[in-house]
Amino acid sequence: MSGRPRLTYLNGRGRMESIRWLLAAAGVEFEEIFLETKEQYEKIIKDGSLMFQQVPLVEIDGMKMVQTRAILSYIAGKYNLYGKDLKERALIDMYVEGIIDLMHMILMFPFSPPEAKEKNLDSIKERATNRYFPVFEKVLKKHGQDFLVGNKFSWADVQLIEAILAVEEKVPAVLSGFPQLQAFKIRMSNMPTIKKFLQPGSPRKPPPDEHYVETVLKIFME
Repeated sequence: MSGRPRLTYLNGRGRMESIRWLLAAAGVEFEEIFLETKEQYEKIIKDGSLMFQQVPLVEIDGMKMVQTRAILSYIAGKYNLYGKDLKERALIDMYVEGIIDLMHMILMFPFSPPEAKEKNLDSIKERATNRYFPVFEKVLKKHGQDFLVGNKFSWADVQLIEAILAVEEKVPAVLSGFPQLQAFKIRMSNMPTIKKFLQPGSPRKPPPDEHYVETVLKIFME
């Protein structure tokens, strides 16, 4: 194994995509192993690689890390994206947790039954525009800085730009009432590491399609 982190998950976004985003934003190259069959998944469980029999799995610094939040916290701390002190870290945690709540709705959307898709899409739009995005619009307007916390690039910024782009895929005009977030999106998208991640051919995964949904169900549900 090389010195690069190694990520084991499906060839799709899911719970691994935020990890890919954070590593990429930190300028870290990584390797990926894609699960395609239930047998592959059962093998890594039998090997003892999955503490709670769940992926994502990230092998980094000699550890086999599981649990998305723990992995993200470690990466943020390791690459100096987690604030300068405990108070900044608490703010970053609060912002990230809020964004993750919104991202969970997006994560589950492809698995909605056809008759529920329109309702669930409306829920994503309503929560984004009325609960989550107004918080960050207000924060950026109040302190007038480029980044959410401590005027320094952090995990919270990465999580927010990921969420903005994910919601825009479903609701293209979602930022129409949020000028601060529009400017934030442009700034973040032009940061060299993020700009690179947004280019074709990067490890960023496309929106989930029917094949991805079928693979998830085949590996984890059957």
